[in-house]
Amino acid sequence: MTGLTGKRILLVVSGGIAAYKALELIRRLRERGASVRAVMTAAAQAFVTPLSVGALTGGRVFTDLLDREDEHDVGHIRLARECDLVLIAPATADLLARMAQGLAGDLATTVLLATDRPVLAAPAMNPRMWAHPATQRNLATLHADGVHFVGPEVGEMAESGEAGLGRMAEPADIAAAAEALLTPRAIMAATLAGQHVLVTAGPTHEPIDPVRYIANRSSGRQGFAVAEAAAAAGARVTLVAGPVALADPPGVRTVRVETAAEMLAAVEAALPADVAVMAAAVGDWRPQEAAPGKLKKKAGEAARLDLTTNPDILAAVAQHATKRPRLVVGFAAETDDLLANAEAKRAAKGCDMIVANDVSPGTGVMGGARNTVHLVTAAGVESWPSMLKTAVAERLVARIAETLARSRAAAE
Repeated sequence: MTGLTGKRILLVVSGGIAAYKALELIRRLRERGASVRAVMTAAAQAFVTPLSVGALTGGRVFTDLLDREDEHDVGHIRLARECDLVLIAPATADLLARMAQGLAGDLATTVLLATDRPVLAAPAMNPRMWAHPATQRNLATLHADGVHFVGPEVGEMAESGEAGLGRMAEPADIAAAAEALLTPRAIMAATLAGQHVLVTAGPTHEPIDPVRYIANRSSGRQGFAVAEAAAAAGARVTLVAGPVALADPPGVRTVRVETAAEMLAAVEAALPADVAVMAAAVGDWRPQEAAPGKLKKKAGEAARLDLTTNPDILAAVAQHATKRPRLVVGFAAETDDLLANAEAKRAAKGCDMIVANDVSPGTGVMGGARNTVHLVTAAGVESWPSMLKTAVAERLVARIAETLARSRAAAE
């Protein structure tokens, strides 16, 4: 069972070289339990055939607006309504422009204008087309209209030597975004609306002297994504962030700190909370005493740095005597024995869930845009596929909402 089990997806495939990825996307959606119907534009059929798409969907592919067989019972309206989600992949600059203008000159745009279901678009185009002011205006209009987006990503283009922002998101990420968009909405709206979610993110900087510090490679992206996803689900979110180069997420109260001691103080000040997601990579140690002035290097003489242990913020929250949140989620970044260390950390800290990820050299996780995580709970381990950190955040917030809803139902 997945969040897409039993869901009906209407896939709109528009014309672009990324149309070939629609075949893999259909497979990803169906392996998650979704049924897929497909609409193809005339341009899409120049890249992949309706026969190929139909073989994977297991049904007829719809291509023509004025098809006598379909339209005798207002077929385009039925397509627009007999689904749980309309998914556009790839979404070309041309199709996005026609959507923004409300045009309905072919089957794809007519369905998009007639639907009252959620719409998720996966843009794919040349980086200059993506950056063009006209495209950005169209995107702003579509955002205001409630259209959801996944991607694009930075990467190589089909054109020789071209690279940049505009590559369509990978099918696994699109499927994950569809799952996050569909499944938890009702649960999250009922469960997280008005709840206080406390999130920590980023590294801490522990000063050695006025110009040097001990830190780690955390970018803060995962914690910021969790805060944004929780806010989008209706929660009241406090984000305590270490020193990172990220803008404050919209709709989130953000508290900026530098050191572990400052982060602990900000976390304690933010309590009580209903949920705590401790995603920050807090420094385990700090210099026992920071020098008041810049330390000078002496030729041929080794330096010594005396360290002391930083406060354990996750344990402090999970074991709080009076203000423990109903659900505490920790993170475990490991280079060896990932799952064993994560389970040991969950038990030792007293938290309900641990999000474990491998940060060994070569993974690119620390500071990168993607993550491959395992959700460790008392019930066992859920291993999630590699996906964008935003998709990980959406899926984690959905799991948090589901857990709270089950807990509430059991209490009643």
